[in-house]
Amino acid sequence: MRILVLANSDIGLYKFRKELLKRLLLKHELYIALPEGEYIEKMKEMGAVFYPVIMNRRGKNIFQEFNVVSRYFSVIRKVKPDMVLTYTVKPNIYGGWICQLLHVPYIANITGLGTAIENENILSKILVFCYKWALKKAVCIFFQNTSNRSFFARNGLKKSNIKILPGSGVNLKEYCYEDYPDPEDETVFLFIGRIMRDKGVVELVEAVKRLQKRYNNIKVQLVGFCEEDFKNELERINVTKYVELCGQQEDVRSFIKKSHVIVLPSYHEGMANVLLEGAACGRPILASNVPGCKETFDEGISGFGFKAKNSKDLEKVMEKFINLDYEKKVEMGKAGRKKMEREFNRDIVVKMYEKEIERFTH
Repeated sequence: MRILVLANSDIGLYKFRKELLKRLLLKHELYIALPEGEYIEKMKEMGAVFYPVIMNRRGKNIFQEFNVVSRYFSVIRKVKPDMVLTYTVKPNIYGGWICQLLHVPYIANITGLGTAIENENILSKILVFCYKWALKKAVCIFFQNTSNRSFFARNGLKKSNIKILPGSGVNLKEYCYEDYPDPEDETVFLFIGRIMRDKGVVELVEAVKRLQKRYNNIKVQLVGFCEEDFKNELERINVTKYVELCGQQEDVRSFIKKSHVIVLPSYHEGMANVLLEGAACGRPILASNVPGCKETFDEGISGFGFKAKNSKDLEKVMEKFINLDYEKKVEMGKAGRKKMEREFNRDIVVKMYEKEIERFTH
């Protein structure tokens, strides 16, 4: 078969789906269409054929968006795929439209609702309508949490072949269990993700400001790329006085290894990969009680939840963790690893995709 993958980011496609791509390449021809990036060469070396697509993930310029649709149309016409796999909002919507128009089977993966849909305004209503139209003839729709599936069901998406994936899963060999750091004077809270408002960075800094008045033995690290429109906000909240900005990292495992706990105050997620990776390495989780985060830990066993957009509740949970016995922290990390092995092994995701593709070919 000829399989074409549409995505909005080379980093996400490679880091979270390379195992699937490798497995597909054992039996099929594989084509990828997405924006240029540093991981494209790695996927080409695996055997994938690359078609560049110029795309602004958050862009709303109608001419730019038309160019994306036009590009998808020309790529699908040229490749003539037997199956198209789509990920994230724009590839799901635009790819779904074009696949319907050209009568090409496609599998969509709803990796999360995103800010635009969750805001529940005119734009969100338009996006939901576009999504329903785009998903109408998908041979399978994968959701990463039950809440997102319920949202679409409430908004009129009636499809028989809908499946729930354990997010993108986690590679348990790549993210192996790491011994918990020795009891030290300093407790390291690690945030990994895009530095932006919707990831709860403002609430995290506010909580840390208050905690550092009572505890001088805590350290907070932010690892990730800072969104352009958030840089002024970072300066306003004086973030560097309270946390260490570590920038985007090729490999976050060295940071996870030295940390005591992973913290993610996100407003919304499909399924938070950073929490899966942290738990797989044996680190307890502190995360918002929102879909895509709350599924990654068991309350009081491998992590603690708190209210999203609430710095006081986050502060309370961080303080609770600081005051835990060292043995309890180690125990929580081990429980998180077992949960990943039991529920979030990336092999589960790969096998579900293979099953759907094989089901269609038969």
